[in-house]
Amino acid sequence: MKRIGYFLFWMVVAVLFFFSGGARADRTVVDETGRSLVVPDDPKRIVSFAPSITEIIFALGREDRLKGVSQFSDFPPEAAQFPSVGSYIHLDLEKIVALRPDLCFATRDGNPRDVVRRLASLDIPVYVVDPKNLEAVMTTVERMGELLNAASKANAVVREMRFRIDRVKALVATTSSRPRVFFQIEISPIVSVGAQTFVSELIEMAGGINVAKVPARYPRFSREQVLALAPDVLMFTSMARGGRFDQVKKEWSKWTSMPAVRNQRILMVDSNLFDRPSPRLVDALEILARLIHPELFEGRM
Repeated sequence: MKRIGYFLFWMVVAVLFFFSGGARADRTVVDETGRSLVVPDDPKRIVSFAPSITEIIFALGREDRLKGVSQFSDFPPEAAQFPSVGSYIHLDLEKIVALRPDLCFATRDGNPRDVVRRLASLDIPVYVVDPKNLEAVMTTVERMGELLNAASKANAVVREMRFRIDRVKALVATTSSRPRVFFQIEISPIVSVGAQTFVSELIEMAGGINVAKVPARYPRFSREQVLALAPDVLMFTSMARGGRFDQVKKEWSKWTSMPAVRNQRILMVDSNLFDRPSPRLVDALEILARLIHPELFEGRM
């Protein structure tokens, strides 16, 4: 009888422990903005506040835990099937709360801070990422991997990224040529990428010179200023593609004094690859290297 009594006692303790929340182990972490927060040891219900974060979650193989995403989360295609919690800069607090997340991922660059604060007041933890360059993107992948118990997968993703980056660097190192690149991200006004942007870093890593590298992150230019910069390569990306690109290319093509026009090197690239701090930035790097230095890839896959 005494054994049965002990058994029943510990059964009651176990049940109380489980239903009191004790079965869920928590841990304290510091996010990429320096905020301290308590997160579940094994989060099961995740909400992403940015397309780049959604891509990282898929890269880590944790999409089975994803319950909601921000608007324009469209890669991989399966990401578009999840409930939307609003746009990148206009998140819907009620929709987020209704999904009962035990962990949300936000980005410092764009997501509204008041939503993060209000969720924290509701005891919904929000881990904020803040990758500022390609190296930091890889750090973000590793940290998210740790939070989602996918550290081995995160390490594999980062190893593959580093291998591909090193391959591009080694290839670019074989030439002293550094074509001048103007990367246009908006049509009217003309907007390019300055210092402290992912694209500027990628241009230089791919063996080019960013002629718009000024302190402002997204500087504006007049047409005359662009012509004075005399880029060898003019790349264009915008959320509006198709016919608008053809129009812009036609307008630039009138200026035959520009080296990029003379050499027929006005090119369009996919904005999603360059706008999102995710593992696909390495795809963007490889594309840039091929476009800036096509001679280095002759005879290569």
